[in-house]
Amino acid sequence: MSGLEREAAPLPETLIGRRDGALLRLTLNRPGSLNALDKALYHALADALAAAEADDEIDAVLIDGAGESFCAGNDLHDFLAVGDRDEALAAPRRLLEALAGFSKPLIARVQGHAVGIGTTLLLHCDLVLCRDDARFALPFTRLGLVPEGGSSLLLPGLVGHPRAFEWLVMGEPCDAEEARRLGLVNAALPGEALDVAVERYLTRLLALPQAAVRRSKALLRAPRREALAEVMHDELDAFAERLASDEAQAALRGMLEGRR
Repeated sequence: MSGLEREAAPLPETLIGRRDGALLRLTLNRPGSLNALDKALYHALADALAAAEADDEIDAVLIDGAGESFCAGNDLHDFLAVGDRDEALAAPRRLLEALAGFSKPLIARVQGHAVGIGTTLLLHCDLVLCRDDARFALPFTRLGLVPEGGSSLLLPGLVGHPRAFEWLVMGEPCDAEEARRLGLVNAALPGEALDVAVERYLTRLLALPQAAVRRSKALLRAPRREALAEVMHDELDAFAERLASDEAQAALRGMLEGRR
């Protein structure tokens, strides 16, 4: 019996799962909130990845977003409702650990906004293709918070410390072309060309011997596996502390009022 068949709980409406041969397509489906992740969606995505990990018939997972944006980050209402710090971050912690530990190829298709976790989760993907209107932003310090998802380790390794400082500390946004040039994404393409490219990448990937693919991914990730686990733990501890601070709560309320 496959892992997904063993999974008893169905996916919520906010996460659409579709089997396509050996590929699992997972679509974030909160377009009215620009696919911001709330507690339920964090858990649903983590559950889906765990089930795909255990399913011998699934060789790869594609993550995309419904509507005109990929993911606008964490739902601000959840952050403002913070009570116990560990409980508040239990759902994000589950997803981030599922992403970091996923042994099969993860592919992301990105359009529109990718904010906060919408960008940091891409650092755990193996292939990322975006539409040419994509815009990436990591506004952690603006909200009185700190980086998460291992981004304080992974992003400097990808783009260098000075540029990572601009993104993670200064909160400077990044457009699709800069993301492609710096290696955050594999390609930045207009509408239909993006979909064609995604399917081409998937076809080529799934045609490879999958045991060799997984072993190769493990080798690529191995040098930073222990460091990444330690950094993610430290980031979430600092994030929880900052989230409960008056500074962060005021910034989050101000952001929410501004959106309204």
